[in-house]
Amino acid sequence: MAEQQEQAAPDAMMTRIGQVVMLHHGGDREEARGRFLDLWGEIGEDGDPLHRCTLAHYLADTQDDPADELAWDLRALSAAEELTDGDVAERHRSLAARAFYPSLHLNLAADYVKLGRSEAARSHLRRARGAVGALGNDRYGDGVRAAIGRLELRLGGQGPSNGGPGEGPGIVEGPGPFGGSGGETLGPPRQRP
Repeated sequence: MAEQQEQAAPDAMMTRIGQVVMLHHGGDREEARGRFLDLWGEIGEDGDPLHRCTLAHYLADTQDDPADELAWDLRALSAAEELTDGDVAERHRSLAARAFYPSLHLNLAADYVKLGRSEAARSHLRRARGAVGALGNDRYGDGVRAAIGRLELRLGGQGPSNGGPGEGPGIVEGPGPFGGSGGETLGPPRQRP
């Protein structure tokens, strides 16, 4: 019983990150960027990989320069590579580290598209597509698969092997590896162009 309560105990840093995500989603991008950077200063380059991954993932969206967005997304991927399923499950029983990869690689692919680097974009898109098996058959998983399909169509010649095409990557709704249900940690995953 005590072990279950310990696992269910909120992660204060994830809660703080989630609060800034809500600020950002509310439209205050510059304030969110400043607060995210303050949190990054607290966590540091060698801090908890789950915190670094999550924070960098969301900090990327607050950047004005596509090269800066790419740098934060690369930091998120690097931190994710330090995680194990056990690390993530300790704090979030329903999550697996491998479930982060489809979204992380999709974001990198979108970054490379913005920078006009289509081969790098295709490489990360293939990695995103290859990692979708870790996603659930839920709104979040369906949204990530659909966003991958849309970006594949946008890049041309790489039609989706599963998941439906749509209008453009857009918002992926619902709980996923970077957020819980009901906004309890980080809310909906990132918005893509």
